[in-house]
Amino acid sequence: MTIIHNLGLPRIGARRELKWALESYWRGACAVTEPLTVARDLRARHWAMQASAGCHYVTVGDFSLYDPMLDMSARLGVVPARFGWPGGPVDLDTYFRMARGRAPTGQPAFACEMTKWFDTNYHYLVPELASGQVFALSRDDLFEQVEEAKALGHAPKVVMVGPLTWLWLAKAQDDFAKLELLDALLPVYGQILARLAGQGVTWAQLDEPILVLDLPPEWRTAFERAYHVLQSAGLKIMVATYFGGLEDNLITAARLPVAGLHVDAVSAPDELVQTVDWLPATKVLSVGCVDGRNVWRADLDGALDRLAPIHARLGDRLWLAPSCSLLHVPLDLTVETGLDPDIKSWLAFARQKLDELATLARALEQGREAIAPVLEENRAALAARRASSRVRDPAVRARLAAVKPEDGHRASPYAERAMIQRARLKLPLYPTTTIGSFPQTADIRATRRDYKAGRIGQAAYEEKMRAEIRHAVAVQEQLGLDVLVHGEAERNDMVEYFGEQLAGYAFTSDGWVQSYGSRCVKPPIIHGDVARPAAMTVAWSAHAQSLTHKPMKGMLTGPITMLKWAFARDDQPWRDTALQIALALRDEILDLEAAGIGVIQVDEPAFREAMPLRANQRKAYLAWAAEAFRLATAGVADATQIHTHMCYSEFNDIIAAIADLDADVITIETARSNMELLDAFAGFNYPNEIGPGVYDIHSPNVPEVEAMTRLMRKAAARIPPERLWVNPDCGLKTRAWPETEAALANMVAAAKRLRGTGSVVA
Repeated sequence: MTIIHNLGLPRIGARRELKWALESYWRGACAVTEPLTVARDLRARHWAMQASAGCHYVTVGDFSLYDPMLDMSARLGVVPARFGWPGGPVDLDTYFRMARGRAPTGQPAFACEMTKWFDTNYHYLVPELASGQVFALSRDDLFEQVEEAKALGHAPKVVMVGPLTWLWLAKAQDDFAKLELLDALLPVYGQILARLAGQGVTWAQLDEPILVLDLPPEWRTAFERAYHVLQSAGLKIMVATYFGGLEDNLITAARLPVAGLHVDAVSAPDELVQTVDWLPATKVLSVGCVDGRNVWRADLDGALDRLAPIHARLGDRLWLAPSCSLLHVPLDLTVETGLDPDIKSWLAFARQKLDELATLARALEQGREAIAPVLEENRAALAARRASSRVRDPAVRARLAAVKPEDGHRASPYAERAMIQRARLKLPLYPTTTIGSFPQTADIRATRRDYKAGRIGQAAYEEKMRAEIRHAVAVQEQLGLDVLVHGEAERNDMVEYFGEQLAGYAFTSDGWVQSYGSRCVKPPIIHGDVARPAAMTVAWSAHAQSLTHKPMKGMLTGPITMLKWAFARDDQPWRDTALQIALALRDEILDLEAAGIGVIQVDEPAFREAMPLRANQRKAYLAWAAEAFRLATAGVADATQIHTHMCYSEFNDIIAAIADLDADVITIETARSNMELLDAFAGFNYPNEIGPGVYDIHSPNVPEVEAMTRLMRKAAARIPPERLWVNPDCGLKTRAWPETEAALANMVAAAKRLRGTGSVVA
């Protein structure tokens, strides 16, 4: 029998139930029992979904109240000293203070660093390790969830982050090799596995996605040592890899002393046969055969062509699964009643992907004739997509073909532009600005809902948004910021907002995907060639500029982020789609400039995230990614200042590519890393201007003037002060107005303290 199983499901809820419950608890508006009850109900619902789809095991441990890496840190008793944890069980409010700096009880503290999970838009909480770190089993959440699943009649397969991946992604607070801690870490993992075995769990899935990375030899060697220790726990272990091929780690992974191995055959289909060749005759191979990261329907015929020979060789040792956790896609397509029927027929969300697995397993067991009607319907949908006029636009393709190399370069080098821009903008030393968005209040969201639902007309909606812009500008004027923003009240999301105005994008009503904690996004779907039918932001920005004599930033999302934070089409190279988006943005930027906007920010927070995980694939990506950014931005005059923004990225290995963007100013997240990310810019001698974030906008804590001053002094030790800006880490849409105003007032005060006389940069 071909077993199907799942690596993980979306956990926020089809209607974001967990989000609302968590945020209510954090505000102090409900007891902790409310989010815990919602969480329990969601787990039961998701286990039932897996069981009804034919999964032989339900996945336990993929559910989290914030983040699985944080869950693992808490289970291991890895709690930094600043959170005041006395030892023993890690309580829920300590857990939330680690995540966001504050909880309903306990003293506020500096939240743990947050960064991207491999090359996805999901953020994880970075574990913090000290030399001689002590590990101790400190949470029982996993065992409690196993009992929940068993009580509902399910056979649980437990999933957790594997020890090598957890350790690799952790941050050493002192100067020591993290691998030195492995021997102390493994006994606690062994204790967890043994206790699960005592509960009757037969399979544990340990996620080790670092096996798709370029690993140093000592880390590769550590895998066999680690799993030799863990194999004695009394249950079967499946090591799960995903997001890429194993390549030089293939033999290591295949030979691990475990009962099963999961591989991502969507990312690396050509590696599948070689994996089977190296797999020991007793080991299960779980093949990730439907895409866990994108929303397109699987090509069932193509999947069966790859799987049938493997099934013939492995028989019951072949398991089927998504390529990775389904966390990265929306939960259920059936709730999308407003999607165009043709486009909807091309898609599969998490629930539908489980059905695809069941269909493939049935075909392998009973033959393709057993699923003939399903195969025929699948072929028709794929053919309709290929033939659709919505996919290809001859005018877009002709314009892209006509692009010349000089279209991607500014007229003058940065040093010359900087003098012209300083003369125009007349900014003080350490100029202050924000990243773009201001609080998206309940009133703003209600107005947008009413407008979309037809309860208010366009004129009333636009007047409300203009009032919000007036308020945002007035607040910034009063606070004394130097370069202002209009606040983005009219925008639902930094990608969705633009995609709604571009040809080639489609949108869902409830296609929510978790980004971090309770933060969710609704990625658009790029189904065809991209073009800009009309101006998107010019009227709002021009109105904002009319309200002030200070410079007003135009705010756009860059081509790589517009691509990466959408569900991108899979029928052409990403470069082609990125360049199409870049041309659409180029038109918008030139229109902003013509409207008198002299500072234009083109955000690229996904620039680092979209980079291939393997070093040998990065050069080509970085070349076309930088090309797309420059194609979008290079058409402006020297006097127009181009900004970009990146957050939660490691910059050391891409600093040359960042310089290749040739943005006049880059703003980056550095507060949680205590300005450490600036080392890459200082070591490279980055030539342009930088705004290192001085406070963490993901925490509700209001930063003190002294703390921000101290951070900027650290920055000035690395970067010349005349090239430094002062700004928050990221946009402020998730914050409330009182804390926003208090934080920005302190930020401006910090800049003035640094500035001294406040003289204009010459």
